[in-house]
Amino acid sequence: MFSGVRLSLAERKNGQLLSLAEAAKYDIFLTLDQGIAYRQNLGGRDIAVVILRAKSSRVADLEPQIGLFLRMRQDAKKGSVFFVG
Repeated sequence: MFSGVRLSLAERKNGQLLSLAEAAKYDIFLTLDQGIAYRQNLGGRDIAVVILRAKSSRVADLEPQIGLFLRMRQDAKKGSVFFVG
């Protein structure tokens, strides 16, 4: 797992990040962007998209959703979209 910031991709939009992750053969694209499913065509993608629903991006607010994500990640199939939280 790598973050966009760690990979020097912070200035990229989710659509670009999604395409880059897919091209790099990642299995899952994990995001906090609630609207990505409405702004991007996610059907037929060669990557699963998991959207974390949290009150904020603070670690304390994300911890419960990360635990849920870790338990369900094996169910995330390419081309699927999951909401966690």
